[in-house]
Amino acid sequence: MIHAAGLFHITGIFLLMLAAAMALPAAYGWAAGAGGAGALGQAALVTAVAGAALAALTRPPQTELSRREGLLLTVMLWVSGCGFGAVPYLLTPAFPTLTDAVFESVSGFTTTGATILPRVEVLPPVVQFWRHFTHWLGGMGVVLLTIAVLPLIGAGGMALYRAEFSGARSEKLAPRIAETAKALWRVYAGLSLAEYLLLRLAGMSAFDAACHTFSTLGTGGFSTRSESIGAYPGPAVQYIIIVFMLLAGLNFTQHYRLWVRREAGRFFRDYEVRAYAAILGCASAAVFLMLVLDGTMSGEPALRAALFQVASIGTTTGFATVDYEQWHPLPHAILLALMFVGGCTGSTAGGWKVARVVLLGKIVHRELMRTSFRRGVFAVRAGGEAIPESAVQGLLNLIYLSLFVFLAAMLTVAASGVDLLTSVSSVAAAMFSIGPGFGSVGPAENYAHLPAVAKWALSFCMVAGRLEFYTFIVVLTPAFWRR
Repeated sequence: MIHAAGLFHITGIFLLMLAAAMALPAAYGWAAGAGGAGALGQAALVTAVAGAALAALTRPPQTELSRREGLLLTVMLWVSGCGFGAVPYLLTPAFPTLTDAVFESVSGFTTTGATILPRVEVLPPVVQFWRHFTHWLGGMGVVLLTIAVLPLIGAGGMALYRAEFSGARSEKLAPRIAETAKALWRVYAGLSLAEYLLLRLAGMSAFDAACHTFSTLGTGGFSTRSESIGAYPGPAVQYIIIVFMLLAGLNFTQHYRLWVRREAGRFFRDYEVRAYAAILGCASAAVFLMLVLDGTMSGEPALRAALFQVASIGTTTGFATVDYEQWHPLPHAILLALMFVGGCTGSTAGGWKVARVVLLGKIVHRELMRTSFRRGVFAVRAGGEAIPESAVQGLLNLIYLSLFVFLAAMLTVAASGVDLLTSVSSVAAAMFSIGPGFGSVGPAENYAHLPAVAKWALSFCMVAGRLEFYTFIVVLTPAFWRR
């Protein structure tokens, strides 16, 4: 049985936390005299009143959260966060409709980076700051922040931890789940500070460095410039962002082992880390060679462009330094494949995740061996451990479910009048948190021209993909609500 009152109480406290997050850029705006502070202040007030009302009218949960309650609460937090996160945009003339405001908010919190703005410079600085800040909050996961600071969830926080941060599996870095969440947030904040300082040394303004740090570590892709990172031609800025995109695409539990526990050997022996490096390394080499052989670019600029776009798409960040739609079709195909692969499990990146792709290859290999040796017994192994059949079946179900959502959403977008290439790439970019795609939503375009139906379908894909499909879709099934 689901105890709704307790879930609404936690949601109310979460909205109070979200209001406090909105108050930070509002305070900055009032102190610096920057535009947009009023919009954030009003949005923070609306969110705080709603959160206080929910918390006052309900009681905290009296028992641990069950798995079903954890799944439902995860969806409630993400939907309420994206909904109230759109209020600052509704108070800004740049977003004429509710659809556009919600789309931008969902894109921010899910770290997708798709935008309806033809020119992002039209936004007031404070609203611009909030837009990037949603990437940073959503990157590590709004739910992780919640269980890090809400002791009332207690041991039931594991249900939330597993539902939202699926890459961490059942592994914990500390005995208590809240301590695990705090440990991951400390690593996340440390990397953010390091990138900010390096971008400042490379010549970025304090405002631009903060905003691009939020986008990079959250693997989101929003930029303060319409030309994205291409507006900063210096190689230093681009190489710094390349490094931190690659770091953000790694499992944060591995970061904890490397930077805090100093277990470098265990870090470099991890099969997913090695596969991640191999995939992005081979893809970068192939794109670089194609750019040189095709005469598009040469030398260091070609190497930098290849590294940047492979890291950006491979980690599902979505930054751009060039209009890669003008490249040869082969790099297009490589980048499209990287959209599906994504980063490592337990990272801020989207996609199927490297570990799952590796396991999928091992499953295919096992089936080939079974076909050749009928009496043989073959186990799927990863990292020296046998993978349980339940995990194998769960992976296959996840791949099937993601392909089903992809097909359904693509047909919905195409039915609204969008061309096939744009329909395919926009759904892939939304599901796997990439942002720019191909066709009319390429790196030099935006999503403003899409019909409202397509924007709502893509918003659904963004949340479903960010929550690994199962968590979001199971709540929509009749079976979930049966006693």
